Amino acid sequence: MSSIRQVQITFDCAEPERVARFWCEVLGYVVPPPPEGFATWDDFDRALPPDQQGSAFACVDPSGAGPRLFFQRVPEGKVAKNRVHLDVRAGTGLVGEERLATLKAERDRLVALGATCERVMVADEYNESCIVMRDIEGNEFCLD
Repeated sequence: MSSIRQVQITFDCAEPERVARFWCEVLGYVVPPPPEGFATWDDFDRALPPDQQGSAFACVDPSGAGPRLFFQRVPEGKVAKNRVHLDVRAGTGLVGEERLATLKAERDRLVALGATCERVMVADEYNESCIVMRDIEGNEFCLD
């Protein structure tokens, strides 16, 4: 029996490249090189049929440790809460006020990139502090 070693997370969205570039900034990811035979992703995109141009984009962890993120254009808008969301681990290893201050500083950086803050959940006996946010197209994610 084989085991899976790689995971890709796929986002449905209206503007794949815009959302991908947002997540590159959030996570320190990069856009992979264009396919062989193309100098740029714009060149590749122009080679596609008109209805497929701008329909997908991806970003990757430059260290190779994190999953590839893939963004695909869909015609419908977001209408309900995500069934899957990303947890952006900014406060790992920190506790108490130091953790909350780190999360709030990261929240402010992400808001400057276009994210919105939904609510701050302060630690209790069951959960660590986290901040519920939305990306530039309204997809929920947690900053923890």
